[in-house]
Amino acid sequence: MTFEEYQKISRETAIYPNKDNDFIYPTLGLVGETGEIAEKIKKVLRDKKGVIDEETQKEISKELGDVLWYLAQLATEAGLSLEEIVSLNIEKLKSRKDRGTLHGSGDNR
Repeated sequence: MTFEEYQKISRETAIYPNKDNDFIYPTLGLVGETGEIAEKIKKVLRDKKGVIDEETQKEISKELGDVLWYLAQLATEAGLSLEEIVSLNIEKLKSRKDRGTLHGSGDNR
């Protein structure tokens, strides 16, 4: 499945207030789901000596799917294409690598 296909199909499951005119709802969902991943990783460090077992791997996979869903909805609300986002991101990272600026800070390095 391509990112374009995922974005289109996932949109069919998007049911929330003011859909098609609300970037806040998917933004809050994205932050919430990301927090759930952080909690799972925290518990891996606390309870499993930093080792991600098969059960935790499955749980993290589900949460990453939720992150992707909210990301797709936010992109759609903003009139953006996931395909374009991933392409531009890879171009940016390759450029930074080629220029030796992967490390450091700032958005425009």
